[in-house]
Amino acid sequence: MRLAPYALYPFLIAAMTVTVASAQQQERPPTPVTVVTVKAETVTVTSTLPGRVVASGVAEVRPQVNGIITERLFEEGSAVNEGDVLYRIDPATYKAQVVAAEAAVNQAQVGLDSANRELKRMETLRKSNVASEQALDTAVTTRDTADAALQVANAQLLAANIDLDRTTIRAQISGAIGLSLTTQGALVISGQTNPLAVIRKLDPVYVDVAQSAADLVRWKRKGPKAAGANIDTKVKLTLADRSAYDHTGELTAAEPHVDEQTGVVTLRLTFPNPDEMLLPGMYVQVEMPQGVIEDAVLVPQEGVSRDRRGNPTAMVVGADNVVEQRTLTIASDRGSDWIVTDGVKEGDKVIVEGLQKIAVGAPVAPEERAEQLANN
Repeated sequence: MRLAPYALYPFLIAAMTVTVASAQQQERPPTPVTVVTVKAETVTVTSTLPGRVVASGVAEVRPQVNGIITERLFEEGSAVNEGDVLYRIDPATYKAQVVAAEAAVNQAQVGLDSANRELKRMETLRKSNVASEQALDTAVTTRDTADAALQVANAQLLAANIDLDRTTIRAQISGAIGLSLTTQGALVISGQTNPLAVIRKLDPVYVDVAQSAADLVRWKRKGPKAAGANIDTKVKLTLADRSAYDHTGELTAAEPHVDEQTGVVTLRLTFPNPDEMLLPGMYVQVEMPQGVIEDAVLVPQEGVSRDRRGNPTAMVVGADNVVEQRTLTIASDRGSDWIVTDGVKEGDKVIVEGLQKIAVGAPVAPEERAEQLANN
């Protein structure tokens, strides 16, 4: 037997090694991977907007008469109801005014009674041609003047009673009252600049958010489809600690004006606040619906990567359980998923775990993610 030259031995050994490795690779079982079978659905696209909580009602408690504060009848920071007594002002002066007004009413009533008697006497004398027509006219005028004087006196009594009643300062709305900005013994003046306290209505509350005018125009251009029957009109809110708020709100108003400096429109949302978790001035984030995408696919974000050009891609289990790479068109995100409009379709199995061990064209053994099976 003729042997090969000694110089060829290394090449023969390398070829044999490659052949053995290829045989081993062909015999290697498919790589196990975890997949999620995606579904097509109607998806509401949202955007996260910053906002501030605003009380749905604010009443500044102010005095309507002058006087000295004699009592404070509420606990600071507590809830008050409309009509509850908050402060009392020394009523002595106003009681005296009421007594004087009552006396004026009595005096005017006496004058009117006297004028009526004189008028009747003059009418009798006139019928007997004892009194002149001028005397009768004078009696009528005196009666009318006395009647007007009585009406003025009654009006003054009413005003005096109103001022006396205003010495008791009551809550104008129901809500939470803040700190008292005055003390017992302080002099207060009608129409003063500083309030005595502030009442805020906290259930429900408003959340004012700022949305770009360009986004608002883009949303309106979509027409009825943007606000069709499939859109979710509920608005979700995230608190300052990044936790989700338990209740959902709704868009109730929009400022018909664009801020010239910032180019944004203020939107007002209404949220129930039974536990008073939301307080005026609090910073929050709102998930605002922007439109609806029909037949969109939600792909878990851990199953999407970027190629060298920055395009989003996903590994999908194709025919015969062979790995395929798909280029995706992403519209937006929702939670931990991407909203995909092209690249995958309903029923595709997107690989979400085991991506480091596979390549395009490699056989795999797909296994549905446990939480996906639970949801089904």
